[in-house]
Amino acid sequence: MEAMNRKIYKISTSKPTIEGAGVHLKRAFGNYEVPLLDPFLLLDDFRSDKPEHYIAGFPWHPHRGIETVTYMLEGTVEHGDSMGNKGVIRPGEVQWMTAGSGIIHQEMPKGIKGRMGGFQLWVNLPSSHKMMEPRYREVKNEQIQEVTIDKGIKVRVISGEVNKKRGPVKDIVVDIEYLDVTMGPGTEFEHNIKKGYRAFAYVIDGSGYFDSEKRKTIGEGHLVIFEDGDNVKITSDEINLRFLLISGKPIGEPVAWYGPIVMNTQEELEFAFDEYRNGTFIKHNI
Repeated sequence: MEAMNRKIYKISTSKPTIEGAGVHLKRAFGNYEVPLLDPFLLLDDFRSDKPEHYIAGFPWHPHRGIETVTYMLEGTVEHGDSMGNKGVIRPGEVQWMTAGSGIIHQEMPKGIKGRMGGFQLWVNLPSSHKMMEPRYREVKNEQIQEVTIDKGIKVRVISGEVNKKRGPVKDIVVDIEYLDVTMGPGTEFEHNIKKGYRAFAYVIDGSGYFDSEKRKTIGEGHLVIFEDGDNVKITSDEINLRFLLISGKPIGEPVAWYGPIVMNTQEELEFAFDEYRNGTFIKHNI
């Protein structure tokens, strides 16, 4: 049976917003897209060459019921959390943080020669794991395999698999594939995605066609949501193209979401904020 290329379901443009203590960023998608991209909740693009737009950062704040995946391209982010983790995320590195039952952390960006940038993805957790013990993974540059494909295509595999090479992030709660794809001019990239999984691409740089019919050129800052199918077929324009290609298995559960906390019911959400206010939010300490 012939493989079915995924068609484009929707194309949207990232929207400027301000988060944290005044960080200017672009939101590719957020709560207005739930449950369209289940298990994914949010993707923020926080690239900037203006220090005043990011230096205030994201001071101490709570999370529960989700995972946050921070992927840096430029500059650094210094972080700390209630489990005692501290460190610096550098260009090309990833922080995969599972909030689970509750974590309080801060993320403070710094530029290199004024430039700072990366992405943060929020992944929902199923009800069975909402209150799991928090954990933190720091993925260094050298741990991420870069797969070279014919015709000048390179793929950084953060999680998932390309050409039998697997990403360093394994044993995650929800089955997710996270790829950073760079294509030379006029090249074609075809990649299998599990049927039934939700999939999207976010254009970092350049432009290209994200369906086999090549109906429309899609450029930087645009989100492409795919229909179901067996694979995606992407062709770069006459310039280089770079994009994130992310897919995951839907959870299919109700979402109750306010700010940094995502649960299944309004009652659970209110209980979480009550615990945060009365000091019983953190369940696991160092």
